[in-house]
Amino acid sequence: MRLIENLNMSYLELISHSPEQTQRLGIRIGELALPGDILLLVGALGTGKTCLTQGIAWGLGIKEYAVSPSFVIVRELHGRLPLYHIDLYRLDHIEEIVELGLDDYLYGSGVCVVEWAEKGLSVLPIEHLLIQISFLSDSERNFQLKPSGKRYLEILAQLKNLSLNS
Repeated sequence: MRLIENLNMSYLELISHSPEQTQRLGIRIGELALPGDILLLVGALGTGKTCLTQGIAWGLGIKEYAVSPSFVIVRELHGRLPLYHIDLYRLDHIEEIVELGLDDYLYGSGVCVVEWAEKGLSVLPIEHLLIQISFLSDSERNFQLKPSGKRYLEILAQLKNLSLNS
């Protein structure tokens, strides 16, 4: 794992070697989560967005298994904080996203995880943690955690010494 800092942006980059390591990253993010946090997940089909969300749910103390909400757009799960698992995969136009009326979730007291967030970046909150996931191999994934706002810089600072191996 490494923290990349330059004049324009700081971000954390790490490699996961298994779904279990991806879930461990999610667990830690869930443990750090506070009411109102917005986590935007971007990555190709099969990169591990839902796997990461499962870990976030477990980190929030949610016993339920988080599955992709692709057919219902939003699933609510309840633990230490509510988790609003939003999936924009099936939406093709920004107008569809706006018409969903997600403000109650995005500006509420829970934690929002938005899969396929690239489809709605222009209408989603400016302050968020963007998590870009890409394939390195069949089992390895590259994660780039890019904060937008002070709250998300704090999360990065707390994650930078995280070991996914334990």
